[in-house]
Amino acid sequence: MSNTSEIRRVTTRRIIEMKKAKEKVAALTAYDFLIARLCDRAGIDLVLVGDSVGNVFQGHETTLPVTLDDMIYHTKAVQCGVKRAMIVVDMPFMSYQTNPDEAFRNAGRIMKETDAGAVKLEGGEIIAETVAKLTANGIPVLAHIGLTPQSIHRFGGYQPRGRDKEEAAQLIKDAKILEEAGAFAIVIEKIPALLAKKITQSVNVPTIGIGAGKYVDGQILVVYDMLGLLEEFNPRFVRKYLNLSQTINDAFTKYVKDTKSGEFPNEKESY
Repeated sequence: MSNTSEIRRVTTRRIIEMKKAKEKVAALTAYDFLIARLCDRAGIDLVLVGDSVGNVFQGHETTLPVTLDDMIYHTKAVQCGVKRAMIVVDMPFMSYQTNPDEAFRNAGRIMKETDAGAVKLEGGEIIAETVAKLTANGIPVLAHIGLTPQSIHRFGGYQPRGRDKEEAAQLIKDAKILEEAGAFAIVIEKIPALLAKKITQSVNVPTIGIGAGKYVDGQILVVYDMLGLLEEFNPRFVRKYLNLSQTINDAFTKYVKDTKSGEFPNEKESY
């Protein structure tokens, strides 16, 4: 007799089904057990263990210093908190760019040591061979085009991509090639909304936008951004659902005051 209360884990197949059913994919990043568990309980479909951990967790200016061991460590923590959502892991800088064989070894290590559902790679046509190598060998790939943070020094900043006709045409081409190579979905970051719409209509796999408007198949945000934990980071595409930075600061300030005044702990808080 089957268990009707059994949770259906989100997989690549489910993500693709969602596009066909016109159901939007809701995705967030997570880097630890507690946040991952909250994401999962809220119904998040896809949890990305992003190399943005380098910015929001480690304090680096870019994602470039993040290592493969860092990603595996954080994914193991996230895995403990997730029962339903699909977990996807960013392959960090220089873990897949050298050649497809090295990328396969590193991606294989991620899958083997973390039990994740897929890996994410940044880049377009240039990484198609690598995507094909991974997918042919049983490793699902979430592609990522548009603004790709691992290439930030080449771009010279975080400006939107695809604003001129040549780059827009290349992004459409990239998406089609990545689909042909086997990517099960494509993240599109910081491009004009109408271009994202064209890309979404040109491929059969789901598109997940971040700063790419509403004409995509889903949305993803960095969890610390949408919770308002980074006071100095206010891009137009981030909707801040909370101002946790202020809330936490108020709590810490009150704790310091109560401790120094002797009000904490009181008799009820003592043994």
